[in-house]
Amino acid sequence: MILKELFANFAILTSLIFLYTQLIKTPLNRSSKLKHKIHAGIVAGISSDILMFYSINIGDTIFDLRHVPLILVAFYGGITPITIALLFFIVGRLMIGFSFASYIAIGYILTVSVITLLLSSKVKMSLQMKIAIILTANNVLLSVMAVFLVESKESLYLLLPTYWVASYSAGVLAFYMLVYLRKTKLLLDKYKLESTTDGLTGLNNVRKFDEVFNTLANNVGQKEEKLSLLYIDIDFFKHINDTYGHGDGDIVLKELGALLSSSTRSFDIVSRNGGEEFSVILLDCSLERANEISERIRKNVEQFPFTLSSGEEINITVSIGVASYPETTNDVSVLIEEADKALYQAKRSGRNRVCMNYEVNQLPILTSV
Repeated sequence: MILKELFANFAILTSLIFLYTQLIKTPLNRSSKLKHKIHAGIVAGISSDILMFYSINIGDTIFDLRHVPLILVAFYGGITPITIALLFFIVGRLMIGFSFASYIAIGYILTVSVITLLLSSKVKMSLQMKIAIILTANNVLLSVMAVFLVESKESLYLLLPTYWVASYSAGVLAFYMLVYLRKTKLLLDKYKLESTTDGLTGLNNVRKFDEVFNTLANNVGQKEEKLSLLYIDIDFFKHINDTYGHGDGDIVLKELGALLSSSTRSFDIVSRNGGEEFSVILLDCSLERANEISERIRKNVEQFPFTLSSGEEINITVSIGVASYPETTNDVSVLIEEADKALYQAKRSGRNRVCMNYEVNQLPILTSV
């Protein structure tokens, strides 16, 4: 019976940990938001209560794996979530029954929680060593409690070895599952970020640009808002690569990406669309304002000293094509095409300039230097 009930506890614990990782996507740590810590504390407290309700009963004393979720939340989350979890645990334990055993059990769990908090934050040692010490401390404390509370020596001799094995196994498995799932989540976040971020400049890549632009294009069409788009291309970039090498060309691209971000508004969307071509999506921005921002970018780039790997400083220029909905086109879906046409005109007109393509009013292409 003891083996059966401990196995049931083990299975329930594993299911609860897996469920927790599916419901709460962000790994818990000491710097987590308060809301996240509160949620983790509630889940850990309820989990310990569930494990108690499926416990081994020997007289007034119950044995189970309630300590595992409490240890986990104390270890990773710190004092805030474990305090909340302990409140749920205490209420749950007293609901089972008021007795001397219940008060001893509460004291034992409080002690294990304090040991976990101290080891997880104050002591420098390997994760494996910390886990071993915490689980051993828990098992020793429970064994001492059992010796005083369990009258049947036969039950005690069967319970303690079985409990030690189950406690170690459950604790190690629980930590392993959490560590594995945390690493998996971090890798997934990393791959997700890399799939939408340009590795060289840290800006959005063309995939993210397309995704954001399509979303914004649908929104402005429905809400009748303004949307402007800048296409930016480095003038004679091939000459830079041929003269200084691709390594220094990458330095120029990286520095330009940072310069574009600092030259635009905080909520504008800067992307590297490929090679030496960049773009800026200007939210709720008129053509006049887009032209002002474009001129600021052009001048900032022209005046900025780009420092190469050798320490040599060079200057570059950019050509910029501007399209704005609804001023240069009344069809937001062709905004990219219009910005590209304007960029081509800027290149054809001598480079280092801003050009706007007027489709709606059929005005001649304006240029500025």
